[in-house]
Amino acid sequence: MKKLTLISIISATFLLADSINFNDAPQDIVRVSPFENKDNVVLSYHNSIAKAKQSVVNISTTKQTSGVTNGIEQMFNDPFFKEFFGFNFGVPQERQKSTSLGSGVIISQNGYIVTNNHVIEDSEQIIVTLPNSEKEYKAKLIGADPKTDLAVIKIEAQGLSAIAIADSSKLLEGDVVFAIGNPFGVGSSITRGIVSALNKNNIGLNQYENFIQTDASINPGNSGGALVDSRGALVGINSAILSRGGDSSGIGFAIPASMVKDIAKKLISDGKIERGYIGVMIANLNEQQKELYQNKEGALISSVEKDFPADKAGLKRGDLVIAVDDKPIKNANDLKNFIGSLSPNSQINVTFERGGKVSSVKIKLTNMSVDSKNLKDDAGIDGLSITNLNDEIRRKYKINPDISGVMVSDVKQGSKAAEFGFERGDIVMQIGDDVIKDVNSFVAVLKRLNGKKTLAWVNRGGVMHGLVIR
Repeated sequence: MKKLTLISIISATFLLADSINFNDAPQDIVRVSPFENKDNVVLSYHNSIAKAKQSVVNISTTKQTSGVTNGIEQMFNDPFFKEFFGFNFGVPQERQKSTSLGSGVIISQNGYIVTNNHVIEDSEQIIVTLPNSEKEYKAKLIGADPKTDLAVIKIEAQGLSAIAIADSSKLLEGDVVFAIGNPFGVGSSITRGIVSALNKNNIGLNQYENFIQTDASINPGNSGGALVDSRGALVGINSAILSRGGDSSGIGFAIPASMVKDIAKKLISDGKIERGYIGVMIANLNEQQKELYQNKEGALISSVEKDFPADKAGLKRGDLVIAVDDKPIKNANDLKNFIGSLSPNSQINVTFERGGKVSSVKIKLTNMSVDSKNLKDDAGIDGLSITNLNDEIRRKYKINPDISGVMVSDVKQGSKAAEFGFERGDIVMQIGDDVIKDVNSFVAVLKRLNGKKTLAWVNRGGVMHGLVIR
């Protein structure tokens, strides 16, 4: 079975920072074919990528992990199972320290470095080693965006070699590219390939996907490293591979430089990413559905979340969104990525088809982050945070629409919630004889029980567990 493998796993503290001036690569580019081989002439890209090599760093992280006691738990902790089911499996054991290796790319002379979120996630310490140097720098986390798997860290250094950033929208299939990173911890390494495909989505790795696919060999440790074109300009950040055994099999994915640049700029200025949200579930048109619409491309609304912007604007299930602010929407991914690139409170004009007629509505975006009315910290149980199952959460964690309840969004270590056995990702469906529909019903049931022992039924990866609470 093929599976997605994160190339290295292991966000630290959150810090704000100033703005950044990117080193943009020239936008006017000319493509040439390799010249005919002549005597004493060697076709080489050494000079083209020599400077780019100086912008790619090694990253070593340390974090606390839970011990795993048997093979089944190891299987359930595999990233593929976590991504597929959207739940955290395994039972917390004794805390242990682990280290992980990855790569990063220098984007400013004064020490800003972009990498993958999964490289530095939950790290207690982040150590950066520059190319051709044994000196180690302690890095601080500026900000991370798990939805795109990007993060920005910073070291205290000046005069660094900042990589030139290309306009990745100008990439073409067949362009020669090089992956630069630290595979298997062996140090700086370069592999060559081509752009195999563009705009790859629905891979199931990130919430926002627009990957560059390449056959340049990418291996564990390359994660967070650079994918550069034949002039050495950054076209993407290496992120994941499709593999049977965890090693490169010629299908690698990189996050486009244009997305990297936008996310990095926001993380450096604000320390976080806030995205617009309209509150719909969307899908692509299938061949049968296309027969029912005048427009054959767009994002089909399959459900509308009550009281969110799309609902307030009058959008309905079955509407086909074909444009936003005059930008054509060809598929569901187009709509998701465009809305997600806008800030909360932005006002947009949505053009849609309904019943053979094209109409437009204005919508003011809300914040994608769960609304405060839907989130409850310490919801009657010490250390337990829960949230309603809105459409965004159902889509992210692939939760069946027939399942009702509240999702456990956090469990504090050493709390009553942890003692009772709650885990992040659990869906609490029933307490005693009472069916849980939302946060309010959860809180009301606990108040009525007033500390009485009872069973809380949770759905954990499709398996029901009865937890004794009081």
